[in-house]
Amino acid sequence: MARSRVASADERSRVDGRRRHLGAVLRRVHLGGAISRAELAGAMGVNRSTVMALTAELAAAGLVREERPAPSGRAGRPSLVVRPEPARAYVLAFDIAVDRLVAARVGLGGTVLDRREAPRLRAGADLDTVAGTLARLGRELYGAAAPRSVCVGVGASYCGMIRRGDGMVRFGPDMGWVDQAFGAELGRRLALGLAVSVGNEAHLGALAEHTRGAGVGIQNLVYLHGDVGVGGGIIVGGELLDGDGGYGSEVGHMVVNPYDGRPCGCGSRGCLEAEVGERALLDAARRPPGLIGRDAVRAVVRAADEGDEAAREALRRIGDWLGIGVANLINLFNPGMVIFGGVLRDVYPGAAAPVRGRVAENVLPISRERVRLRISALGDDATLLGAADLAFAPLLADPLATFRDRAAGGHGHG
Repeated sequence: MARSRVASADERSRVDGRRRHLGAVLRRVHLGGAISRAELAGAMGVNRSTVMALTAELAAAGLVREERPAPSGRAGRPSLVVRPEPARAYVLAFDIAVDRLVAARVGLGGTVLDRREAPRLRAGADLDTVAGTLARLGRELYGAAAPRSVCVGVGASYCGMIRRGDGMVRFGPDMGWVDQAFGAELGRRLALGLAVSVGNEAHLGALAEHTRGAGVGIQNLVYLHGDVGVGGGIIVGGELLDGDGGYGSEVGHMVVNPYDGRPCGCGSRGCLEAEVGERALLDAARRPPGLIGRDAVRAVVRAADEGDEAAREALRRIGDWLGIGVANLINLFNPGMVIFGGVLRDVYPGAAAPVRGRVAENVLPISRERVRLRISALGDDATLLGAADLAFAPLLADPLATFRDRAAGGHGHG
């Protein structure tokens, strides 16, 4: 009996090890793209025959393909190159911003295969409208998927504070969402039998930039995401700093102007997002109160480039407050990089001088020695790809079982 238990434990250990190795291979190919078997073996610290067996299993399932590399002129037999198969396994990814709703079918490897967009009106707590619109777009994408493809998950990025586990929006100040069961409602309306994984947009943007964007290889970074307000995602030692309840890194609500600060949607005054967000920029540029949205912000940036003095002064003012926030974050977290995403990706180049001025003046010398300030490499897709990777997580943890279960559960096409 004891020998049987030992054998059973050994078998479980072997199966668990195989699952971890398969997941490690698929994750590396998913995030990094094409890689040779030899490079995989070196990265994983295993021999080539082990990698060959692992990639063969993944290829048999249709998750990767193996092909000969381009001729190099070198002697010897070249190692086969392993690539993700984006058309075989995909997820539905949703990005919910204040002004727009985006739905996409994203294939393995982070390839956006198809997308749909719809405007979002600033109409307060609009769960019914948002869930209904996204479900319609998601069903369209699902119905248009290629034969033999399999939907392996659903992920969403939302501009608010998200409870771990069930996708409840605890607080979304820009639209007045409080304790809205977004994940459950979207899953119910999609009616695909798949749970919806939901994350905070800036957290997901930070992870996406860290794994496949401007922050690849940077173990400590700060990501600032501009929409109407400002969200933040902080990576420490390669891991997301999300706090005790998952609500951490709310850098937009760091108070930078406590005495005569602008009112913030959170109920406070002088928050970073109140001083550098959409309304602050448009007011400083003397734009009319009814002018709102990403296009209005980008119009101010263009006007500044063309010599409009009010627009230039607005970017200088916004840049100064942004610089104070960035300086505080660098002193606190000593990141190797600060990345500006969302609308801040457009605003930062025109505001870079005052931001850098504040960093030079207010950051400890040893903390500013190596820090780099960069705009997002993924652009508007950073949060969408973060949502996609949230949905891919089960597949990357256990590739063959998850893919088999999703295909058997009716999520395959033809």
